[in-house]
Amino acid sequence: MTETTTGRNSGPITGYAAGVPFTALPPAGGADVPAPLVVTWHMMDAPRSDSAFAAVLPLADVPAWRVHLGMPLVGRRPVEGAYEAALADPVLRYVDPVVRQATEEFLPALDALEDELPLSGGPIGIVGASLGGTVALNVVARVPVQVSAVALVNPAIRARTVVDIFTAAAGTSYEWDERAHAAADHLDFVAHAGLISGRRPAPAVLVVSGELDYPISRSDAGELMAALQAEYQDPARVRLSTIAGLDHPLAEQPGIEPAPQIPLAKVVDRVVSEWFRANL
Repeated sequence: MTETTTGRNSGPITGYAAGVPFTALPPAGGADVPAPLVVTWHMMDAPRSDSAFAAVLPLADVPAWRVHLGMPLVGRRPVEGAYEAALADPVLRYVDPVVRQATEEFLPALDALEDELPLSGGPIGIVGASLGGTVALNVVARVPVQVSAVALVNPAIRARTVVDIFTAAAGTSYEWDERAHAAADHLDFVAHAGLISGRRPAPAVLVVSGELDYPISRSDAGELMAALQAEYQDPARVRLSTIAGLDHPLAEQPGIEPAPQIPLAKVVDRVVSEWFRANL
């Protein structure tokens, strides 16, 4: 059941859909006008909450409901010690459980939103940033929902890349075991690109990559693009857009509360909006 906590005329609607926190932005025509749906998952970096991501990437020019879902462990669902657990085991205590939970709770949240909001039906759009990008990829690859267009912003495309980034930052190493290898293999979307290109119809996929994002993440983005374009009948439906000067975060730290867009976030917002206007 969706619980709304603010007015529904034209401003943001916040609440919980099947227990998942969300911030919904109505289409330009108002909250009573039926419109398609775009669902997003935010970063675990700044912005790290649904309301903060809605402020950073409002997609106001997209004629759709934009519903920003909250990720597990952060925002309105913080878990004490989550960061320490992630450092201790970035695969089995961070990437895998976060992505699994966010994926499993998506369809119940979608059902609740469909009961609450005047959606027009049909295929949806999906946005994911950083680890939220892993969730978006997992949903479009494995969840039985029609998706017409996807936008990924500085996405975590391979779980092993997240481990490399974590261990490099902490100056540690990771002891891989069989379970960790299996979980990381499951969340390698270069290897599993065929699950996306094999959908009928295959969604239009945009990857927005910051020029200053982690080099290994940028490499993954290029490999995902190549893998998808090799399988798409129309390679123009798969695009890599590099944003000059953009680092990994999309907002100033700590990125929990809504804040004005930084200039480069406005660029990302425009690029993603154009993609959905063309493909949603």
